[in-house]
Amino acid sequence: MGWAGTTADAPDDASDGALARRAARGDRAAEEALCRRFRPRIRLYGLRHLREEAAAADLAQDVLVAVIARLRAGAVREPDRLASFVLSTCRQLAGSAVRTARRREALLSAEPLPAPLDPPAEPLPRDRLARCLEALAARERAVVVATFYAEQPAEAISRDHALSAAHVRVLRHRALRHLRTCLGLEEAAG
Repeated sequence: MGWAGTTADAPDDASDGALARRAARGDRAAEEALCRRFRPRIRLYGLRHLREEAAAADLAQDVLVAVIARLRAGAVREPDRLASFVLSTCRQLAGSAVRTARRREALLSAEPLPAPLDPPAEPLPRDRLARCLEALAARERAVVVATFYAEQPAEAISRDHALSAAHVRVLRHRALRHLRTCLGLEEAAG
């Protein structure tokens, strides 16, 4: 089965271009038909290039989400060449996945990971931790609470507190250093 044309598993005999134009107008049935039509081809492409079933399934999902989003945004200039657009999206996302896997392998094989830090012999008293948290500057305390209690990433904290994400990371680093010193886990910088 090639990349161009229609397949028997489509709900009707509409061409790729006709379905793409309908999907661009918000027709959910056309979107579903395109997904049914292209998912098997994308999965096969993923198996051939990524060599893992899970990676191929992820690729199919990522490509279909990207293609449907581009159709909804009206960003597919030639709907009649949708198969070529899907193939180029496959190439881009599969290539990115391969590069990411190579970088990860290189990082892991280059140097052994550091040993995890030993946990404290006994848990820290809550009242001592509370006093140390209260001693932090208001912004530092807000960043620590948002990071470790609300489990928010730096980007979300930056939006909530009108700070840049980089500033949030600096505040978090500074606050953790102050907490370690206050708790006696680190010598005071002098």
